[in-house]
Amino acid sequence: MSLFNNKRLDNSTFKLDVERMRTGWYSDKYFPNVALVLKTLAEEGYTYQGNDDRLPVGVAAEGVPCGDIEVEMQWFTRRFGTSVIVGVDKALTMLKECTGYFDGNKFINTADKLQVWAIQDGNTTAYNGIPLNVKPVIRVRGRYRDFALLETPTLGILARSTRIATNVYETLKAARGKPMLFFPARFDLHEVQAADGYAYLIAINRYNLDYASTLGPFVSTDAQGDWWGGSGGGTVSHSTICSFLGDSPEAMLQFSRIMDVRTPRIMLVDFDNDCVRTSVAVAEVMFRKHLDCLVSGNKEEARKFRLDGVRLDTSGSMRDVSVEALGDPALDFGVNARLVSNVRKGLDAAWETWDIPVEWREEARKYCHTVKIVVSGGFTPERIAKFEKLGLPVDTYAVGSYFFDNHERTNTDFTADVVRVKINGKWVDLAKVGRHATDNSDLVRVW
Repeated sequence: MSLFNNKRLDNSTFKLDVERMRTGWYSDKYFPNVALVLKTLAEEGYTYQGNDDRLPVGVAAEGVPCGDIEVEMQWFTRRFGTSVIVGVDKALTMLKECTGYFDGNKFINTADKLQVWAIQDGNTTAYNGIPLNVKPVIRVRGRYRDFALLETPTLGILARSTRIATNVYETLKAARGKPMLFFPARFDLHEVQAADGYAYLIAINRYNLDYASTLGPFVSTDAQGDWWGGSGGGTVSHSTICSFLGDSPEAMLQFSRIMDVRTPRIMLVDFDNDCVRTSVAVAEVMFRKHLDCLVSGNKEEARKFRLDGVRLDTSGSMRDVSVEALGDPALDFGVNARLVSNVRKGLDAAWETWDIPVEWREEARKYCHTVKIVVSGGFTPERIAKFEKLGLPVDTYAVGSYFFDNHERTNTDFTADVVRVKINGKWVDLAKVGRHATDNSDLVRVW
């Protein structure tokens, strides 16, 4: 599956639309066009007839069969800095399944005629802004017309998956290794969820490797876990609270009673724009039910009524009741430092006013102190870094649309260049001005 288990995913996972990909359905039209031109020239027996070639001095161009030209192509990113590369396995699967040509209506697969090198999903590459210094993530040698159609889809999966993985990785660094909930599904087409969730997982694994961490993945949909066997989780939604007539404690209580014990009990607490009061009210109702189960000797049932966390999701156009009259109003909108601190203080002290038997007060104190704070709503690495610099008691960050960010420093375009051609059995350099063949020590021969 990746660098982390030294296995590669194949089409049993990806389920490519092979039939249409082989026809160029997913390719920029100039690639099917050039494939057709080269195939026609090969059938005609055409050899190079121009007089202005760019081959190195001493290499004869006469008689070169352009229709069957063999090339060396390299795929690389030009995202500045270090990128966590993902999408390699799917790109390789496209090459394996769709390299070849049609003989009438029959597709002749010629992937076994290629020479292919690739890095693993999860490897990193660095780019300093100079195109001559790129690090290829895939290198292919073979007859160009057989795989020309695949440039567009291979670049697409590499660009998207690497962008998401690198954005997740940078966000994890900003959060200093705190758990990161992956919540971007609602911001894009559902068809991309499996690839996106896989990119997120690879970023988590890369972070764990680099920082000796043990973070686990937390995706919001089952589809996001499709390629690696994960399943979706989440919090109680605002719509759930509406279904209980705006009664947040009752919504949490019934959710916990019915849902499997393995489902996280995380409550959204901004429904009334009073996160402290709602957090405390939910904690008290849940603890009392938890305590009833313990007193009756039903420890397993008591586990259902733990409160794993509260999630602050105050809109950026709103100021929570607990911060309305404090400090600079401009700083008090949305999920902010004062709000997070107020909720933590409110939870930690909540048990002190509860009317419960003395022998259970320590249990109540622990219960309140272990409720985690999850924050969401427009979080980016920069905003997370500010929260961390302030030492705010955030336990988990939920991030959504930022993971798709692709401008300026997050721009993650990929390019594929022909850098060599085979002439009379020898590989000779041939690339557009400003590019040339480069190497990457992480490249390994795939087939």
